[in-house]
Amino acid sequence: MASASFRRLTLPLIVGLGLAAGAQLAAAAETLKFGIISTESSQNQQPLWKPFLADMSKSLGMKVEPFFATDYAAVIQAMRFNQIDIAWYGNKSAMEAVDRAGGEIFAQTVAEGGKQGYWSLMIVNRDSDLHDIDDVLKNAPDLIFGNGDPNSTSGYLVPGYYVFAKNGIDASTAFKRTLNSSHETNALSVANKQVDVATFNSEGMERLEITAPEKAAQLRVVWKSPLIPSDPLVWRTNLAEDTKTHLRDFFLNYGDSPEEQAVLTPLQWAGFVKSDNDQLLPIRQLAFFKQRAEIAKDEGLSDDDRKEKLAALDTQLEALDMRMKEIKAADTQASDNKTADAKAEQAAVAG
Repeated sequence: MASASFRRLTLPLIVGLGLAAGAQLAAAAETLKFGIISTESSQNQQPLWKPFLADMSKSLGMKVEPFFATDYAAVIQAMRFNQIDIAWYGNKSAMEAVDRAGGEIFAQTVAEGGKQGYWSLMIVNRDSDLHDIDDVLKNAPDLIFGNGDPNSTSGYLVPGYYVFAKNGIDASTAFKRTLNSSHETNALSVANKQVDVATFNSEGMERLEITAPEKAAQLRVVWKSPLIPSDPLVWRTNLAEDTKTHLRDFFLNYGDSPEEQAVLTPLQWAGFVKSDNDQLLPIRQLAFFKQRAEIAKDEGLSDDDRKEKLAALDTQLEALDMRMKEIKAADTQASDNKTADAKAEQAAVAG
């Protein structure tokens, strides 16, 4: 009897809680949360993104909320715990999101002018006695170094490999002092002579020349990397399929009109192209190369442990190399087919 009374009392509560939870899920489905990595302060980023996110909201028919964080890791963690649905990442942070946060690349930004990527830079103040990267490495014990966010491609991974790992140098111990900051903070710190040398990138330099030309004029580039692939867009793999379809349609068709180009210009983009996780292959290769260099010089490892770890990395590098060759061969074949089709069409017209 008491049990029946308890069921009568609790059933409405359970139903009520179920309805409330359902309402919350429905509300969540009507809101898309967009993660934005912190290349500069959120106060500076918000007005740049607002028109673009408004257009996305109108196209998708749902509210789009930006998620700004103080570092890259927070955006990755937000995706891991389903707190954001889609994000703009750099390649290194995208790799972390794909590997650890259930992310998947679906599109890639196209830079202004149709550039296929951008460059990592090492910068000094224009009055500095440091004139090239050899000067920087030679004088490192006397310098304050502004390194990038550990999840930044251009601010950390790329210089970490090309400048430091390839020269057998540990950036965390080589300098008198090392600080990790955003691109904007690094650039301003060098311009204000608070830091001797820092990582930066070509997109950040172009933006600084617009927003603070007097600060950009205080900078001098002492090193430039090979080309880095343009930034990817990543969504949660467990996002609803219809939402993925709408997102893909929006991004791959955005930027066709002068009005849309005006919205993209402050973001330093011209549009978007289709992409996937294979975009990360050269970034993974860099990460493995850097890891290999660190293991090779690790005196704390026994010879057997070192050989085992290096062999495992070499196997992974070999698999990456094979996949990259497969993609290159497929691209070459597709290009050849397109050329052959064009020639056949021309011949048909001429005939």
